[in-house]
Amino acid sequence: MKSNHSARNLVKDDIPVTLRKMTVPMILGMVMLMTFSLVDTYFVSLLGTDELAAISFTFPVTFTVISLNIGLGIGTSAIIGKYLGGGDATHAKSIASGALMLSFILVSLLCLVGYLLINPVFSLMGASDRLLPFIHAYMGVWFLSGVLLAIPMVGNSVLRASGDTKTPSIIMAVGGGINALLDPILIFGWGPIPAFGIQGAAIATCIAWAVCVIWILYLLAYQRQLIEPKLLNFADFKQAASGVLKIGLPAAGANMLTPIAGGVLTAVVASYGAEAVAAWGVGNRLESIASILVLALSMSLPPFISQNFGASEYHRIKIAYKISLQFVMLWQLAVFVVLALLSTFIADIFASEQRVRELIILFLLIVPVGYGLQGIIILTNSSFNAMHRPMAALVLSIVRLFICYVPFAYIGSLVYGLKGLFIGCVVANFVTALLSYYWFNKELNKSRMQYEQTQSTLLNKGVS
Repeated sequence: MKSNHSARNLVKDDIPVTLRKMTVPMILGMVMLMTFSLVDTYFVSLLGTDELAAISFTFPVTFTVISLNIGLGIGTSAIIGKYLGGGDATHAKSIASGALMLSFILVSLLCLVGYLLINPVFSLMGASDRLLPFIHAYMGVWFLSGVLLAIPMVGNSVLRASGDTKTPSIIMAVGGGINALLDPILIFGWGPIPAFGIQGAAIATCIAWAVCVIWILYLLAYQRQLIEPKLLNFADFKQAASGVLKIGLPAAGANMLTPIAGGVLTAVVASYGAEAVAAWGVGNRLESIASILVLALSMSLPPFISQNFGASEYHRIKIAYKISLQFVMLWQLAVFVVLALLSTFIADIFASEQRVRELIILFLLIVPVGYGLQGIIILTNSSFNAMHRPMAALVLSIVRLFICYVPFAYIGSLVYGLKGLFIGCVVANFVTALLSYYWFNKELNKSRMQYEQTQSTLLNKGVS
């Protein structure tokens, strides 16, 4: 089976080469995942201001559903990777099947609740009565696509856990391509196809994910044989679900904390005026692009760590973690230099007002200094999950966002204004990065010592 072959590769092959081969395809996957919302937003913006405002209101809700899928995918990858690394492909197959069933059930329930609460939730968020019909039209269909999204996202985690990062990226790329192709056709109409308006964007996404669902299920069940081609009985499902949830729920919670912290800081920035908010928004969008390689590595490193954790190859985990951190620091330093050199050019592209341009330049000369440090935190967080330390990952996220990031930025703003806020973001990343590095190595050494003690006990008892 291909899963066994991949498992042997991850626990034996050259570490830098393996990480590179796994990460490069993930970059394409990350880019295509980002295009879904960007493409939808662009075409919807052509409909008018009300439609654009309506789809902007949907982002926190859609991100909540996506965060649950991401968390379940992280839990799935960690459990399966450990079993494959330990040479137990049978249990890995059962876990994969249970994870897909679990994700479908949980996301379906979340989307059903979301659909029933569209009016109160979006009214609470500040959506006017004029916008609610547009939000209903979009989200009524999107919640169905949110359910379909669960299967490809968790299914791709199964593939990555087996060492294959190329196929998930291809699947995401095809899904993004279908969405981009169908958006203008379904939104504005074409020939016999009527114009669905804002709802057309959701229908396009739904069709794209439906294609991906069929593809990934065929691939996993028949071509790769990484899942059972049938539903599990209740006992097997319960066992698989408990393992995935133990890691998946804290991981999903950690993902959901990021937009909360971002909202708090946006409120602080708003006290400096609309120009400051505009510059902050541009900076954050550029940050997501500038961090694509870090995000890709945060999805390719965990399967490597999980399999070697299952194989008790702790020295390989330490080497891979160290190499990844060194590379991210050097890469993000280069990104900072490029952004700093092009800061004026970038500001001219995104802003027409002089004050906004000045603040964008200020952002680009300060905040990206901490991107490499932020990369260390992100990789450590994903590595904790890969080593079955989900609560450590969740606590690290809480410390990073609410003990360091928000307080440091706020204190900086009180002392030096907006410039101090930007500096506070960098200082927060520096402090949290040091904590992350120390904590992960401590946990890794603890796991290694526990394994050695167990082996020593078995030898003393005469067990080979």
